[in-house]
Amino acid sequence: MPAPVFDPARPIKIAPSILSADFAALGAEIQAVERQGADWIHVDPMDGHFVPNLTMGPNVVAAIRPHVRTVMDVHLMIAPADPYLEAFAKAGSDVLTVHAEAGPHLDRSLQHIRELGCKAGVALNITTPLSVLAHCLDRIDLILVMTINPGFGGQKFTHAIVSKIADARAMIGERPIWLEVDGGVAPDTAGLCARAGADVLVAGSAVFRGGTEADYGRNIAALRAAAG
Repeated sequence: MPAPVFDPARPIKIAPSILSADFAALGAEIQAVERQGADWIHVDPMDGHFVPNLTMGPNVVAAIRPHVRTVMDVHLMIAPADPYLEAFAKAGSDVLTVHAEAGPHLDRSLQHIRELGCKAGVALNITTPLSVLAHCLDRIDLILVMTINPGFGGQKFTHAIVSKIADARAMIGERPIWLEVDGGVAPDTAGLCARAGADVLVAGSAVFRGGTEADYGRNIAALRAAAG
């Protein structure tokens, strides 16, 4: 399997969230969206405690890893996250993102993720301020701005967070940090995110709507066109 490519020359990454895929055929669903132009594959482990839903653990992530040919972007909606970082890294995560509230020492968590060989991400809930990142930016490879309350797919985009995306871009400055947006991303909101400075767009129902590979291709193309 080729090494994942983090290619800054392609300005907008489309990262389908497999939370909206057919769970009985995850491998085939991943292959289908990648054939249709997906840049990354976004994976959402949830613990039923930090968020009100229960999804998948490291074993499922390891099982889908052989099907991912791009970048496996793993967003941990679990707390505490630290005890599980090694397991998710060993499962094949390329990007491993924790929520700022998911452990007592964010800087230590980020350092550990990098030591495990993954890109280190931090997710910010709607009410989590950017200021929590001020003193650990040099350990961050990705900032994930949530535009919904985490836990379920299919929620509506929170327009008030567009200014937060722009503020995050300003905070990043010239640092080599990806700015990802997750929640309610669709053709009518992708452009707002991109213009505010996002370069990775997570989309679940907006990609997997329709249920066929041809639908996925049309949906991804619509997102990319809307994002410019």
